[in-house]
Amino acid sequence: MKLVLLDAETLGEDLDLSPLERFGELVVYPRTAPDETAERIRNAEVVITNKVVLDRETMLMAPRLKLICIAATGMNNVDLEAAKGMGISVKNVAGYSTPSVAQHTFAMLLYLNEQLAYYDRFVKSGEWSRGGLFTHLGRPFYEISGKSWGIVGLGSIGSEVARIAESFGAKVSYYSTSGTPHSERYPHKELDTLLRESQIVSIHAPLNERTRGLIGEKEVALLPDGGILLNLGRGGIVDEAALAAELDRREIYAGLDVTEEEPLPEESPLLKLKHPERLFVTPHIAWASVEARQRLLQGIVKNIEEFLE
Repeated sequence: MKLVLLDAETLGEDLDLSPLERFGELVVYPRTAPDETAERIRNAEVVITNKVVLDRETMLMAPRLKLICIAATGMNNVDLEAAKGMGISVKNVAGYSTPSVAQHTFAMLLYLNEQLAYYDRFVKSGEWSRGGLFTHLGRPFYEISGKSWGIVGLGSIGSEVARIAESFGAKVSYYSTSGTPHSERYPHKELDTLLRESQIVSIHAPLNERTRGLIGEKEVALLPDGGILLNLGRGGIVDEAALAAELDRREIYAGLDVTEEEPLPEESPLLKLKHPERLFVTPHIAWASVEARQRLLQGIVKNIEEFLE
């Protein structure tokens, strides 16, 4: 059996792919451009892809293809209806990244909330050494305990963030992006109310017709002064130009692990802020702890095993 992995570089060079070799011949490509996909999967029976798009025309060029393993939870890069019509099974891996994304949510929050970049620079610049005082309180920071934390999207990741936030003493509420409240543990609020009443807001929702552009100019203006907005869902949920303008207009903070276009374009307004210290951006890494990527690979192996059985 021939297996083709189309974008191994997205899984990290440190991930041991050898468990896949026991299924047959494994061909690994670091990256695959759109015009290379059809030729590379032409003789494959199993294709593994993270973000490479497999549309109807591409799959028609692979007559031996029987299984597509998506190295992710989201399945929007595969034409599922076309695959079904061709008798091609499509399997994703759900839940592997929950601990990693939840942890990164708090890493971003603590970085912003405790003004860690400022204090790190203060010490390393030598200012603390020259100051003569045992402490320095140049930037105020606040406790999570007692703060209102609003969660947009209370799925598995949002629920884990809520659990941890409660352990810090936060008061959690949520907004259901499906329009249907589904938790009895936390109060449900309409989006405008959630944004207005929460000192911390974190987004853990998928990108769909309900969430695209959900946080725009009107919504970011509702955040209280000093509020923190975290997006660990999908970039298209937040209007980046509106967020950039609001970050420069007044003192609010934002942490983004996802952006509408990835990688972030050099001309993005997020890279031209007058107050860049109010924004913390990471390059879509929340999902990718070593342990999460190992779980992801284990999930792919299990999906192939189940298919063969």
